[in-house]
Amino acid sequence: MTHDHDLVLRPTPAQKEAALQPPPGRIGGDLVVETLTGLGATTVFGLPGQHALGMFDALRRSELRYVGLRVENNAGFAADAYGRITGEAAPLLLSTGPGALTSLAALQEAAAASAPVLAISSQVPTAGLGGGRHGYLHELPDQAASFRGVVKSVHTVRTESQIPSAIAAAWKSALTVPHGPVWVEIPQDVLLAEARLPVVTAMDATLEEVPPRPELTALAAESLSKAARPAIIAGGGVVRADASGRLLALAERLNAPVVTTFGGKGAFPWEHPLSLQSWLEDRHTTDFLEDADVLLVVGSGLGELSSNYHTFRPRGRVIQIEADAGKLESNHPALGIHADARLALQALLETVEDRVDAGAEQRVRDVLAKVRDRIAAQELTLEQDVLAAVRRALPAHAPSFWDMTILAYWAWSAFDPRGANTMHSAQGAGGLGYGFPAALGAAAADPTRPVLAVSGDGGALYSIAELATARQYDLNVTWLIIDDGGYGILREYMTDAFGRPTATELTRPDYVALAESFGVPGVRTTPETLETDLAKALTGPGPSVVVLPALLRMFAPTHLGGG
Repeated sequence: MTHDHDLVLRPTPAQKEAALQPPPGRIGGDLVVETLTGLGATTVFGLPGQHALGMFDALRRSELRYVGLRVENNAGFAADAYGRITGEAAPLLLSTGPGALTSLAALQEAAAASAPVLAISSQVPTAGLGGGRHGYLHELPDQAASFRGVVKSVHTVRTESQIPSAIAAAWKSALTVPHGPVWVEIPQDVLLAEARLPVVTAMDATLEEVPPRPELTALAAESLSKAARPAIIAGGGVVRADASGRLLALAERLNAPVVTTFGGKGAFPWEHPLSLQSWLEDRHTTDFLEDADVLLVVGSGLGELSSNYHTFRPRGRVIQIEADAGKLESNHPALGIHADARLALQALLETVEDRVDAGAEQRVRDVLAKVRDRIAAQELTLEQDVLAAVRRALPAHAPSFWDMTILAYWAWSAFDPRGANTMHSAQGAGGLGYGFPAALGAAAADPTRPVLAVSGDGGALYSIAELATARQYDLNVTWLIIDDGGYGILREYMTDAFGRPTATELTRPDYVALAESFGVPGVRTTPETLETDLAKALTGPGPSVVVLPALLRMFAPTHLGGG
C-alpha cells in the first residue's frame, strides 16, 4: 500500500545525465529559471534592474518567453491577467527597492481578486542584510515587510541551495485556494554566484485541496432543499475555481435565482431564466436577496460592492462557502463552510433534493423589470447605447479588461460577459491603470483571441507607456479610451458631495496621435460609429487604439434610500 506522501519524483535518465553534467556558465539566476521551467511556467513578465540582472541573463539561456513591460506596476497587472486567464502562476521578475515597491498596487489587486502571481524580486547583496544601513543602492531595512500585508506568503532566499525549494513553495502557495500573489526575494550576489547545484530537473509543488466538511454541506443541502425562497450570490471564487457548470446545475435543481457579484461576472449565464444578472447596486435586487429565507453565498466575502455598500441586511439563513477563511462570516453571521467552491458545489449537488418552484422565474422577471424601469427613468440613453455598442462589437468569447472608469461601473451591473472568466476589472482593490496592461497579459496568454481594454482618459495616462510593449510584442489588444476630460467618476462624487469638483480636470494628449507615434493605429470615434470602429479594430492584427470623446454619467445609486 502506498500513500501520496510516499511518492517521489524521479528524474528520467536524460534528466539525470543533464543534472550531473551541467553546462558551463550557470549562475544562481539559472536556478531560478530552471525551477520555473520545472514547475511548468512558460511565460514570465517583469523589468530588469541592477540587482536582478542575474535572473535576466539566465532567461537568455532558457526557453521561457519574456514579456517586458515599461513600469513594474503594469507588469504586475499583466501577470495578474495571465494568471486569471490560464489559471497558472504567472512569474513576475522585479528588481530591488523602488522597482519592487512600484509593483505593490498590482499585487494588492491580485490579492483582492485571487489571481496567482509569483513575484520574484532581487535584494541587495547578503552583506547588506540584517537591519543595518549599509548604503547599497535600492536598500530597504526590511524589503519583505513592505509586502507581508499584501501577498499570501513571503519566501526569502539567502543561499543558492534555497532557490528551488523557495520558488516551489511559493508556486504552491500561489495556486492553493484561495489563489493569490506571493513574494520571493533573492540577494544579488546569490543570483550572480556560480551555480554549484545540479540542473533542476524535477520539481514537486503538489497543490493542497480545501474540501468542505461533510456535516456542514449536509446541513446546507437540507436547508436549501427545504427553503421556500432560496437565492444564490455567486462571487469571483466560482470563476477562479472553474465551478460555473456546477453552479448552474445546482441552481436548476433548486430553482434558485442567482445574482453574480462584480468579481463573479460570467459565473452564471446572463440570459438564464433564473439569472438576476449583476445589479447589486440596486435596491430592488438587494430587497429580493434580503427576502430569501436561505441565501447561499459562494466565493464572495460580501464586501462593500457586493453588499450594496453594506446596506444589505439578510433576514433569512446565510450559507457561505469561501476558500479564504478570513472572509468567512466577516460581514454577516452564516453557516460558514471553508472550502474550494468547486468541491463544495459538487458536495451540494450530490446531496440536495430537487426543489419545485413554479414562481421562481417570474420573481426574477419582476425584479429585472423594476431595475429596467428605474434606469429608464434616469434618461441615460447615451451610456446604455455606448455599452451596448461595445457588447455588439466584442466577439462572444473575447476577454475584456476594465479600468476604474464610469463605463466600467456600468459594465459591472449591466454588461453581459457571455461566459465565465471573460470579463475582468480592477474592482478588487480599485486602483487606476489596470485595464490596458492587464489586457496585454491576457493577449500573451492566448494570442488566438482579440482582447479589449477599456479605460478613461485619466486611467489611460497611468499605462500609456505600455503602447510600446503592445507594439514590441505585437499583442492583439484593442484599447478603448473614453475621453471625458478628467477623472469622471471623481468629478461626479465631488459634485454630489461638495457642489463642485476639485483636482479632477486634466490636460490630456491627443491619444490618436500618441498611439500612432508608437506605431499603433488609432481612430477617433463617436457614439454613433463606435460599434463599427471598435469591431474593425478588434478584427485587425496587433494593437490598436479607439478614442471616444464622451461625457458619461453614472446611474443614480439606490443604496441611499431607494428609487
